[in-house]
Amino acid sequence: MGQGGAAAVQGAAAFGKAMAVLQAVSDAPEPVSVAQIARLTGHPRPTVHRIVAALQAEGMLAEVPRGGAFGLGPRLMALAARAWDRFELRLIAAEELAKLRDATGETVHLAVRSGPEMVYVDKLESPQAVRMASRIGTRVKLHSSSVGKAWLSALPPAEAAALLSELELVAMTPQTLTTVAALAAEIERIRIRGYAVDAEENEADIWCYGGAIAGAGGAIGCISVSIPKYRAAIDDPERYAGPLLACCRRIAALAAEGVR
Repeated sequence: MGQGGAAAVQGAAAFGKAMAVLQAVSDAPEPVSVAQIARLTGHPRPTVHRIVAALQAEGMLAEVPRGGAFGLGPRLMALAARAWDRFELRLIAAEELAKLRDATGETVHLAVRSGPEMVYVDKLESPQAVRMASRIGTRVKLHSSSVGKAWLSALPPAEAAALLSELELVAMTPQTLTTVAALAAEIERIRIRGYAVDAEENEADIWCYGGAIAGAGGAIGCISVSIPKYRAAIDDPERYAGPLLACCRRIAALAAEGVR
C-alpha cells in the first residue's frame, strides 16, 4: 500500500473513533466524562481525551457548566437542524399549521435553529388586515423571540445553561431580557407552563406565543402565533397556547412516525 493509501486508512480510522465518541455522548442520558466515554467506546483514555478536545474546539462537543462532563455542542446542534431537512418538516407540518392559523385567526410561523438565531422556514398569514411584517427566511434571536425561548426550554437544562452563557443578549426592544439570570428564570417558567411568550421583546407592538416540536434531546423546530398587541387577548393566553401546544404535539407525532 502506498503512502496515500496508508494515510487514507489512518484518516478513516481517526474519523471512525471521533464518530464513536460523538455517538457515545449522544446516546448517553446525561453529559459524560472522558473516563465514561473511554469505557463506552473501548478506546484508550488518552485517545479519547485528544478526540474530545478536538471536537470541543470545533463546537461539536460542549463541556457542561459544572465541568468534567460533555454533551453535544452548539455547532453539531446547528448542523443537525439543517440536516433534518427543513423542507420535509414544512411538508409534515403544513396541514397542522393551517389548522392553527384558522383556529387562532393569527399569523403562524414555523422556525428552526440556526446558530444564535431561529429562522422562519414557513409562514401562514393571518386573514386579518393588520398582520405581522415577516417572511420566510427572517431570522430572530434565541433570547428575544418566542420560538427561540421555546427552543431553549426544550434543551436539557445543562445544555441550555451552557448555550445561555454564550449568547449575546442584545436589547431588541426595551422589554428584551438582557441578563443570563433573567433569561434562565424565564426558561424555567416556560418549562413549567409549556409555552413561551414574547411580550414585545423582539418587536414593538407584537405579542407572540411559542411552542417546541419535541424531538430526541430537544426540539426539531418551533411554532409561534404572532398577534398585534392591540388585539392580543393578553389576559387569556390559553386562547393561543392551547391550540399552539396541540399543534406542536401533532406535528411531533407525525415527524416521529415519518422517522420510523
